[in-house]
Amino acid sequence: MTDTILTPERKGFIVVTDTIPANSGEDVSDAIQALIDANPNRTIYFPDGVYLLAKPICGPADPLLSGGLQLSSCAVLKAAGGWNHDEAMVRLGGEHAANNIYTIGSNYSFTGGIVDGSGVADGISIDSGRETAIREVSIKHTRIGIHIKHGANSGSSDADIMSVNIVGNGARDSVGVLVHGYDNSFTNMRIAKVFYGFDIHSGGNVLKNIHPLYTCDYTDYTETCAFLDHAQDNWYNFCYSDQFSIGFRTTGSGRCTYESCFCFWYSSAGKYLTAFRADNKFNAIVEHIKVGFREDTENTFLFVGEPGGAGVVENPAFRETLVKDEDYKDYLQGRIVY
Repeated sequence: MTDTILTPERKGFIVVTDTIPANSGEDVSDAIQALIDANPNRTIYFPDGVYLLAKPICGPADPLLSGGLQLSSCAVLKAAGGWNHDEAMVRLGGEHAANNIYTIGSNYSFTGGIVDGSGVADGISIDSGRETAIREVSIKHTRIGIHIKHGANSGSSDADIMSVNIVGNGARDSVGVLVHGYDNSFTNMRIAKVFYGFDIHSGGNVLKNIHPLYTCDYTDYTETCAFLDHAQDNWYNFCYSDQFSIGFRTTGSGRCTYESCFCFWYSSAGKYLTAFRADNKFNAIVEHIKVGFREDTENTFLFVGEPGGAGVVENPAFRETLVKDEDYKDYLQGRIVY
């Protein structure tokens, strides 16, 4: 019977603990990097245990050198004490940059396990390459959970992030996901203990079933935001701002689409609540948004920084008697449902 079990060895994976011990309490970042570099086009498998990193580890983006990093459910990459690096703990495409989807090996990935920033480090970044995937990962105690840098394909990074949970370090500069590269998809994510859930500086991104939950202290609470968008042409579907002071905010042209999204507040902390804020003109398409305001707070459904804009609010669901603003009436189509 045991001969039929597909262990990592039988799958042909490179098993880290064959040469690098888990739970050693020592920095193993150089040893892991050497293992990655020595095994192009292979999957590097991390069994259960804690692997301390005192410096970032890099995966190659060049399809002839790239591979996959796969962690067991209880394998932990943990930032060692004294971490002092600006780069993330794991840098996908952090060496041998490439823009190549035609050569076999271009679809490198990070799958499973736990990345623990020990309260100071950033988690995972995508530095180069295309077709990069991050999936089924738990990212804990990080300043920035995931950072997608300016993409290799004329700015496009074309990455897919799915089924990832992020818990930040609660600091004023903490971010769940920071996006500079274009054309990425984000699905089925939970984010907590961050000041900003998503901070997006690029377009062409799709976000579906994303749930940032505010669990920090309430210092500077009025600036907290679940979805902060500095760009345009992003699509949000079933995204849920939970307890952030501002649910959705645009700072640029704001030409994004929001479908069936949510904002809810229930904690007794915080006084000023805003469902949607456009720092400039309001140009977004907001369809079927549902907002649950508190009765003891100063509530704004839509704040508009500059008059005008071609935005549309269609069939929102909120209690008009709980809001102090009337800006939304200039953009309202359909009826308010509650």
